[in-house]
Amino acid sequence: MSQPPQQQTPPGSSAELDPQPDHGEESYRGSGRLAGKVALITGADSGIGRAVAIAYAREGADVAVSYLDEHEDARETARWVEEAGRKVVLLPGDLASPQHCRDVVARTVSELGKLDVLVNNAAFQMSHETLEEIPDEEWDHTLAVNLSALFHVTKAALPHLGEGASIINSSSVNSDNPSPQLLPYAGTKAAIANISASLAQMLAERGIRVNSVAPGPVWTPLIPATMPAEAVETFGQQVPMGRPAQPAECAPVYVMLAGDEASYVSGARIAVTGGKPIL
Repeated sequence: MSQPPQQQTPPGSSAELDPQPDHGEESYRGSGRLAGKVALITGADSGIGRAVAIAYAREGADVAVSYLDEHEDARETARWVEEAGRKVVLLPGDLASPQHCRDVVARTVSELGKLDVLVNNAAFQMSHETLEEIPDEEWDHTLAVNLSALFHVTKAALPHLGEGASIINSSSVNSDNPSPQLLPYAGTKAAIANISASLAQMLAERGIRVNSVAPGPVWTPLIPATMPAEAVETFGQQVPMGRPAQPAECAPVYVMLAGDEASYVSGARIAVTGGKPIL
C-alpha cells in the first residue's frame, strides 16, 4: 500500500493530503465516556490531534484546540466538535513561546470553565541525512515545540487539574527505534516518554494520571511537509501491517486514557504501531 509522491510546505494542510486521512468523522461513535469534561489538545488542527478532538467531543467533552496557524484545518476540527454538540475554543499561536503556552491554558479555563484532560500532542519534525545539515535554529525549534512546550503547558495546567485529571503525552515509536533521518525529533520523543514516566510518579499523590502514547507511522500533514516525496510514497510500509495508521485508529487509546475507567492506568506507554513492538 502506498501514497502518491507529494510534498507540502510545513506545517502542512490536511485538505491537501492525497488520499484524505480518516479522523473518525464518519466512523467514531461516542458513549458518554468523557461527559462533562474539558480537554485541551495541542496540535489539534489536523492528524492525531483532530481525531482525538472529534472522539472527545462525541464522548461528551468540550475541547480547546491549540494549533500554530493552520486556520482552515482548525476551523474544520471545530466544526466537527460543534456538530457533536460540544463547545470548542480555537487557540492559534506558537507553542515555542513559553508565554503562549501559559496563555492557551489560561484561555481554556476562562472560556470553558475548567480543565480535566491535557493532551500534549503538538510536534515538529524535519528529515535530514546528516547531522551537519541540521540548522542550529531547527534543532532549537524542535526542542522548543516538542519538549519545552510540554513542560510549560503542563506546568501552567497543574493548578487547574484536580483529582482524577489525566495528562496524555504523544511520544513515538521513534523513542525506541529512532530513525537517523529524524534525529532531533526522535530525541524529543524519547525524552517525552521519560518525562511522562517521571510525572506519573510525581503527580500520583495528587490523583493526576500521566501516560504517553507511542504512535508508529500515521498519515498526517506532517509527513509530506517534512519528508522527501519518495519517502512519502513508501511511508508506513516498514511496519508489520504494511501501511500507515489513519488518525482515527489512534484516537480510541487517547479516549481510554482520558476516561475515569482508566483510574489505575498511570505511567503507561501504549504502542499504536501496526505490530512494531516498543521496549
